[in-house]
Amino acid sequence: MSAGRWLLRAVSLGAALGLWQLLTSLDVNLWLRFEQFPTVGEVASAAADRVGTDVYWQDLGHSLRRIMVGFLLASVAGVAVGTFVARSRWAADLLGPVLEVARPVPAIALVPVAILLLPSNEQGIVFITFTAGFFPVLVSTRHAVRALTPVWEEAVLTMGGGRTRVLFSVVLPGALPGIFGGLSVGIGVAWICVISAEMISGEYGVGYRTWQDYTVVDYPGVFVGMATIGALGWLTSTAVELLGRRVTSWLPRPAARPAAVAARTAPRRRPASRTAAASSPVSASASASAPVVEKESVS
Repeated sequence: MSAGRWLLRAVSLGAALGLWQLLTSLDVNLWLRFEQFPTVGEVASAAADRVGTDVYWQDLGHSLRRIMVGFLLASVAGVAVGTFVARSRWAADLLGPVLEVARPVPAIALVPVAILLLPSNEQGIVFITFTAGFFPVLVSTRHAVRALTPVWEEAVLTMGGGRTRVLFSVVLPGALPGIFGGLSVGIGVAWICVISAEMISGEYGVGYRTWQDYTVVDYPGVFVGMATIGALGWLTSTAVELLGRRVTSWLPRPAARPAAVAARTAPRRRPASRTAAASSPVSASASASAPVVEKESVS
């Protein structure tokens, strides 16, 4: 990425923070009540105090461990089940109805189920995180596998390859772009649900600490938690995207060209009448064979 793009992104973030500081420092109350919001300076001061404590890093470690375990299990299970359902009619008939009924249920609504089924809150939060990331990966994998052209599979079978060779040489590599698209969506949904689960039934974690700050009316602390959640989500989704680019580096990618270069190298169009007259053989022959009629001079 060029330095100009990085500068533009920094300017965009700085403008958003500047607008926030302006609205809160002036106590603007035009339908939206910014007088109750903490200023950027207050949030920054609270963040500096939190970062220097062991509790902050302990909460950060708990949330990261939960998201990593739950999302890793969801990724493996989602890719496996999605491929199985897409490749097998029996799996589609047996598992498809159950998955489609369970998929619209929000993962955070499974908190009572996790409390009843699992012996500890920690396992329940990991279960909710797993459920949140599982279905986006499953759906994207299923669609990506079904969209593969059968010519590649037929070529491997013609050369003597078996089903295992087809799976690892054709199906999974060909579906990788769609799989990583689901992984990018799944990591974001997983963060939403793990924070919500920590707020409801957690003992440690960023979500638990943010909710505790809200209950004691510590609004700068609430915004510190929100900023931490946003930063963690951005870092993990970026890591998934970079991993996807590295794994699919063999795919052809469009070359980025500046707009000015593209404008200079684009072919110029001729006027429609001239182009049509020059390219039409009928019009050319007609003009060549047409008699020349001279005007009579008027004496």
